[in-house]
Amino acid sequence: MRPTPLAVRGKPERQGSWYVVAVLGLGEAGGLFARGLVQAGAVVRGYDPRLTAPDGVIDNPDAASACHGADLVLSVNSAADALDALAQGLPGCTPGTIWADLNTAAPAVKQAVQDAAGTSLRVVDVAIMAPVTPKGLGTPMTVSGSSAEEYAAAMRRHGATIDVIEGPVGAAATRKLLRSVFYKGLAAAVVEALAAAEAVGVCDWLSDNITAELIGFNASTLDRLVAGSRIHAERRVHEMEAASQLLDALGVPARVSRASRDWLVELADRGRPEA
Repeated sequence: MRPTPLAVRGKPERQGSWYVVAVLGLGEAGGLFARGLVQAGAVVRGYDPRLTAPDGVIDNPDAASACHGADLVLSVNSAADALDALAQGLPGCTPGTIWADLNTAAPAVKQAVQDAAGTSLRVVDVAIMAPVTPKGLGTPMTVSGSSAEEYAAAMRRHGATIDVIEGPVGAAATRKLLRSVFYKGLAAAVVEALAAAEAVGVCDWLSDNITAELIGFNASTLDRLVAGSRIHAERRVHEMEAASQLLDALGVPARVSRASRDWLVELADRGRPEA
């Protein structure tokens, strides 16, 4: 027996029918979420202008059709398509439906989606906090907005991992993007360093060195990185300028190296007595 659908505020609990979820965007993330929801017993209606719906997902010719009769809509597109997805899906939505924006977008974009929805829909901001493969619906997600608890309850019922945080639409996106500055910035630094190491034939050595450093990270590492950068900023400016010049000579763009130098210049200026 499939689970009784969760009641949605403003709608009667649907007896004799299953919980219906519309998924707009059936790429890697949207496709995995849609399949996971089907396996959990939900009726899933999907739409993607470029992709056919996965097995078990009801394919629809447009976003409005996919949203028709849905208790919950997941918009899993790009930041550039977030508002367009809403405009296309809104005509098919029942008033009071929860619209979950899972797009990786700036808080201002999430807020623009909420403004465009007006009082017709209850928008929540959902941030996907880890790669969707291989966990699919079990991937950690953070949600904010006035209907966040209801979104979390509905998705948890179908096996999702949701962390509800206080704050308006945009708060979840803020946390995700702050982490992105670190994780994606770290990845960019590693790629840049390895490209330079390969140019001089020491890629294996540097790979081993980076791996050992990452394995050695502990609770004190953050303090050491931040405090060390402030205390030794002036000396490190010259170090990163030299590193940038090395990469220039090797024909490797020194994007991260020069950005590091610029940050150290600012930290050095802050630390001078006149500052």
